[in-house]
Amino acid sequence: MEPLNWTATLAGTVAAFLAGWLIYSPALFGRAWALGSGVNPEPPEKLPLAPMALQLIALLLLAVVVGMTAQTEALFTAIAAILAGAALVMAQDAFSGKSGAAIAIDGAFVVLSGILMIAAQAVF
Repeated sequence: MEPLNWTATLAGTVAAFLAGWLIYSPALFGRAWALGSGVNPEPPEKLPLAPMALQLIALLLLAVVVGMTAQTEALFTAIAAILAGAALVMAQDAFSGKSGAAIAIDGAFVVLSGILMIAAQAVF
C-alpha cells in the first residue's frame, strides 16, 4: 500500500469544513437547519469549539478513508462509505425528531463532503 496523499487528505478535510461553515451559515441553510433541529437560530455568543473539533476529526477520518480508497482505485468503495455515513446521520436525525429539511441538510453535507474529498484526491 502506498503512503496516503496527505496533501489531498488535508485539502479535502479543510474544503469540507469550510463547506459546512457555509451550508450551516445564516446565508444558506443555517436558519432552516436550526429551526428543524430545535436549536436557537441566532448565532452563538462564542464559537462551539468542542463540536467544531469533533467535526474536524470526523471529516479527517472520512478523508483518510477516501484517500485509502484512492490508492487502490476503489472509487465505489469510497462512494459506498460516504453514502453509508450520510444514511447513518439521516437516520439519527430522524430518530431525534429533526424536520425533513434538517435531515436533508445534514445528509447533503455528508455527501458534499465526500465529493470534495474525492475531488481533492483527483486534483492533488
